[in-house]
Amino acid sequence: MIYRTVFALIAFSGGAFPVRSFSPYSVSTPRKPFLSGTGKTTSLRVLPVDASTFDSLASSFWTADAAAVAADVVKPSYSKASYYTTLGVYIMSFPGLWSQIKRSTKAKLKSKTFESPGELQPDGKPLRQQAGEIMAYMKANNYEVAEAGEIITFKGLVARSKSQAFFLTFCTLLCLASLALVLQIQFQEFELPFIGQPNWFLMCLASPYAGIYYWRSGDREDEFKVKLSTNEEETTNEIILQGNDEEIDRMWRALDLVEKGMVRVDGLLG
Repeated sequence: MIYRTVFALIAFSGGAFPVRSFSPYSVSTPRKPFLSGTGKTTSLRVLPVDASTFDSLASSFWTADAAAVAADVVKPSYSKASYYTTLGVYIMSFPGLWSQIKRSTKAKLKSKTFESPGELQPDGKPLRQQAGEIMAYMKANNYEVAEAGEIITFKGLVARSKSQAFFLTFCTLLCLASLALVLQIQFQEFELPFIGQPNWFLMCLASPYAGIYYWRSGDREDEFKVKLSTNEEETTNEIILQGNDEEIDRMWRALDLVEKGMVRVDGLLG
């Protein structure tokens, strides 16, 4: 189409290329002298070419041009070892995912020591009053005294959480999707008998079983131990807590305790 348009412009335009005569076999047009001082007029002879010839010429031109461009393109090179390394890292990290799912059904036990002002300190509390506050806090959180003595042992049920089940499902989905992406890139030509090329992303359908495993474990029974003591001057009460890390964190905030060896710093927002 482009060649036919150019041909028409050359054959029928006026001005630079006025047509002197036209015949089925040739076209002769006067041309002004170019880079010549002779002043003579020369003629440009253009032989007619039919439409099929133009199409074949255009097709061969574009085919040759595309082949030349394709020949100049450098194929990207990469090391398969990097993909195998990434795949190995993913496989080694999956025991951590399974450990996270299993630990969700058990308490994360920790032991910490806190201090509070004693009876002889301004705004201090007697050891009995401190013990009463701890007892009230534990009962408010559905804990009951299982054993009383130098060390007080509390036991209580921790209800299963829907948000925890959804969180485990979401984390498992991300892990399986990332593993499927690596497998999809690495094993592009891998085929299974009677199945063909597998869709690795179907592994993501197993992610809800993480939440189901947590939910089937039911409510969890936690054990919490408290030991109270005071120094000889009765200026400092010492509280040793052993139990679920989350419960310890909630208790010291509620009872305004300070961890031993630490200094409380009030936040900018109060």
